[in-house]
Amino acid sequence: MQAKILFGSKEVIKDEWIEIKNPYKNKIVSMYPSCDEEDAKKALLVAKVAFKETKHTKLSQRVKWLEDVADRLQAKREEFAKTITDEVGKPLKFSLIEVDRCIETIKLTISAVIELHGETFSSDAMPSGKKSISFFKRVPAGVVVAITPFNFPLNLVAHKIVPALAMGNSVVLKPTPEAPLAAYKFAKLFYESRYAVKDTLSVVYGDAEVGSALVSSDIPRVISFTGSVPVGKIITKHAGIKKVCLELGGNAATFIEKSCDIEDAAKKCAVASFYNSGQVCISLQRIYVQEDIYDKFANVLVDETKKLTIGDPYDKETFIGPLISLDAVMRAKSWVESAIKEGAKLLCGNKNQERIFYPTILGNVTDDMKIVCEEVFAPIVSLVKVKDFDEAVKKINNSPYGLQYSIFTNDLTLTKRAIEEFECGGVVINDIPTLRFDIQPYGGVKLSGTGREGPKYALEEFSDIKSVVVC
Repeated sequence: MQAKILFGSKEVIKDEWIEIKNPYKNKIVSMYPSCDEEDAKKALLVAKVAFKETKHTKLSQRVKWLEDVADRLQAKREEFAKTITDEVGKPLKFSLIEVDRCIETIKLTISAVIELHGETFSSDAMPSGKKSISFFKRVPAGVVVAITPFNFPLNLVAHKIVPALAMGNSVVLKPTPEAPLAAYKFAKLFYESRYAVKDTLSVVYGDAEVGSALVSSDIPRVISFTGSVPVGKIITKHAGIKKVCLELGGNAATFIEKSCDIEDAAKKCAVASFYNSGQVCISLQRIYVQEDIYDKFANVLVDETKKLTIGDPYDKETFIGPLISLDAVMRAKSWVESAIKEGAKLLCGNKNQERIFYPTILGNVTDDMKIVCEEVFAPIVSLVKVKDFDEAVKKINNSPYGLQYSIFTNDLTLTKRAIEEFECGGVVINDIPTLRFDIQPYGGVKLSGTGREGPKYALEEFSDIKSVVVC
């Protein structure tokens, strides 16, 4: 139940502990030691020394290492899923899926790092050049700082630390304060392996003080952060000259065009809007519906939403469990009530049972309402009636975010237009914008961040190009 500090392979505890309570049962499920700036600095120094060895490890050892970690995680699948549900209240069936995806992320990284390569170039391509053996290779960047959120406390840790370690870097991980034990247990798997590289992974806990010390230090060469825009701006301001990879959330949207299969679209949108209680960066928040089919789509969406099982996250049939905190519940409720006062129509939801906020659908939403302008991060979705694709794409793009958007249509012309005109990092056709495959490049534009995740693309973020010329 205790998540300990890891200064490399050395476990450390402190006098002051912070307790984590399950969002559904409100019982203590884990605790972690209170860390400070000095702990962050010590972890960075350990990583700096470790990198002298990690950068020289053979690829074959790193591959065996990751394979062993994946096997160990598979053997503890149920235990890790329960830990996720304990700490963040995610319904157990989705916690199990997250563990499975984490294993897949490790395996995808193994494939990607084996296939990672540089390329040759012709140094005599111009008159000023001359013949030589010229190429570039990818080398580990150095110390990587990984800062992760609560909504996917295992797989999003994997998306950062696994490619970083696979590339030969050393890592300091600061996991979300809401789920320290899931991250600690995962980190421990790396040291339980007989292929482990000494002191290559450290884990410290905390919020602003620890994060600031990690980010502003001259030791790390890469900062990889998933979280809020305000924190992302602080990191960008204080990081200095180093790589900064930011995944800062979004305001996902879709357009329901009249030629689509309405029932199929509504069923998928119900899942996209309320999966993980809306606590997903690409949770569907805005649905723009062509006016010809607006009423029919709205009715089917409400019907599909009412089929979702709400309640105990430990019940494997539960689809919607609790929000991460009571503050999150109160925030969601206030945003809904504000929208209703401004003219939105409540189609279902807007009630809560302690930390469980029921799936909420709002109609007649306008562009100036906060609930459609900002990231809600709760099980709330807004319906907006539009005349056609031109109006929809204008409204969809009128957002400071740009992570993932989608369109439901059987019109090939509109499909091609959506691919070209949506201002975002990912476009999905005839499915939800919440769709993410761990193999794909994942990230956004505008306030949604910089850089890309996904094993192959993270390997590139966590490496440097070294150019070589042999005359």
